[in-house]
This record gives sequence, structure tokens and C-alpha cells, in this order.
Amino acid sequence: MDTMWAVRKPAAEPGLVLDEVPVPTPADDEVLVRVEAASVCGTDLHIFRWDDWAQQRIRPPLTLGHEFAGTVVDTGRAVRHARPGDYVSAESHVTCGDCFHCRTGHAHMCERTRILGVDRDGAFAEYVTVPESVLWQNDRAKLPPEIATLQEPFGNAVFAVGHADLAGKTVAILGCGPVGLFSIGVARAYGAGRVLASDAKPFRLDLARRVGADAALDVREAHDVPGWFVERNEGVHPDVVFEMSGAPDAIVDAFRIARNGGRVILFGIPAHPVELDVAEALIFKNLDVSAVSGRQIWDTWYRTRWLLEHGVVDLRPLITAELGLEEFGRAFALLGAGEACKIVLHPEREVVEQAA
Repeated sequence: MDTMWAVRKPAAEPGLVLDEVPVPTPADDEVLVRVEAASVCGTDLHIFRWDDWAQQRIRPPLTLGHEFAGTVVDTGRAVRHARPGDYVSAESHVTCGDCFHCRTGHAHMCERTRILGVDRDGAFAEYVTVPESVLWQNDRAKLPPEIATLQEPFGNAVFAVGHADLAGKTVAILGCGPVGLFSIGVARAYGAGRVLASDAKPFRLDLARRVGADAALDVREAHDVPGWFVERNEGVHPDVVFEMSGAPDAIVDAFRIARNGGRVILFGIPAHPVELDVAEALIFKNLDVSAVSGRQIWDTWYRTRWLLEHGVVDLRPLITAELGLEEFGRAFALLGAGEACKIVLHPEREVVEQAA
């Protein structure tokens, strides 16, 4: 096959197209993967909408998609370990390997990172090329493609939740997007005594309860969000608060919700600067605050795989739909409306028509 279908950002404007493009040829240190499943991320929605962040970061033309699972079909001449037939996923952050962070075991902080589907062509396509250095071997018997593709975003939750000792503690999770929902399952797996969640979308709140939240608050209906968390925790402020939404009000509330001496983990990314009273919100409360991004390469991947392969966390309730590439428009519409968690695209399904 000389050409393939791919979901592309052809120009610096809103929207995407399904385009027929050449199948990429792997470089010496790369592999060519036939994509079996690729899941849609909030980053993809930013690129679809062509918001301020996308306009500053993305250089079209570009194939989107950084979460995937598939089979190696070809390798570059310098590839040492991967072989055709290997069932793989990949770390989306292609790091330099030479900087201070890479050489001290913190490659997730590499300042020269290039991200699949952001800085180079990604996996919303029938085939994708990735460096062997970011390849992750999967066990098909334990992780089918629709679950294997979720390892990358699920790893964000594993990494974030791992920043606190949760055994027997009350946990508040603000924001029930995919990573927030994943975090509920991970918090339960890590022994949290009580998990309370909040969001502004009923669909997400229903999922939060389904995956293990003891109670979930629709913030649109609350006059006192911190008071709700205290009331649901027997009059005591929660021990650990995960801010997963990036919403300014939620970030401010996170510090009001946490008990004195408690922990706040910030993962959600605000679109604009957020004003905080540092003395009252942090210092006088003796809070321990962590700002977290991405996953630790490769420590988080090993933890992620164990949690999924052993059924400790079940992600199937969080897969809203499985669609063909030509249905990408429906996928982005559902995500934009807040009526989906994870949507998995299957490029191997027959493309019936070009979507707009």
C-alpha cells in the first residue's frame, strides 16, 4: 500500500479533514506501525478548535493523534530490538536523551521534547512511524487494542495520584475529564478511604460515581463548593485534593478544600493566569503542593501496565464509543459537548467516505 487515510490539520484554521496521504517510511531508528486503535485526547480537541494554544504551537499540515496501539510492520536499519509482528504502544513524548533531565532519569521534563500528533505526525492514521526509543511492548492477551491505547493518558493519572500517600485518606478530585475519572480508579486502587468528586457535566458525574466516587457534586448547583466537600467528609476538610480541570474557580477552591497540613496536586492546565492569595491559601495552611505534568518515563508505564493487566482498574466503562477514522467529526462533537470520556478510533475499519 502506497497511500493511507489520516485525520489531518491541513491549514492554520479550525477543523480537520480525512485525507489520503503517502504511507510514511521509517527512518533508520524508527519503526512503522499499523495502527489498530487510537484514542482521542483533549489536546486533539484544542487543535481541532484551533484555539490560542494551538495557534501558538501547531505548524500545519499535521496528522493528529498521540495515543495508540498497533503492530510493527517495518523497521529502520538501525532498529535493534523491535521486530515486525510486535504488538506495541508508544510514549508520545520523544525526548532528546542528552539533556540534564534525560540523563538523570527525568526525561518527562526534557525541554527538547517533540510530541506525536503535536510536533510530528501522529497516529490518527492507518500507519505511523515512531522512534524505537519510545516503543512499548504490549501483551495482546491481556490488553486488547482499545485498552492498550489508553495506557498513555491513564499513565497521567497514575503519575499524578502517585504523588500522595492515599491509604485510608479522604481524596477530593476536582474535574472529571478522562484523567480525573482515571484518577478516581487509581485512588481506589491505592487505598483511598473516601473519594469525592466534582464537575460541571452530568455525564461525567455519572461516570465518576460508576468508577468509584462515593459522591459527586455538580458545581453549577452548589453555592459553597468547599462546604460540600467538608459536609461529605463528616465535617473535616479532605486530606488530599487533585485539581484536574484547570478551571480558575476550581484551582482556587482546591486550596480552600484541603485541610491544614494537607496536600494539593495541580494537574489541570488553566488557559490564563490564576490569582491566588499565597499567604492565606498555602502558607498559613502549611500545605504541601505539587504541580504535575505527563508521566515518568518509564517508571509510570510499568505501574500502568500492572494496574490494567491485573484488572485492578477497569477502564472499559470510560470508553464512550469506538469509531472508524471517517467518524472523527462525531468523536470531536461528543467530546466538545462533554458527552464522552474516551473515544477510540479504529483506522483498520473501512473508510466509507471523506468526512469534513
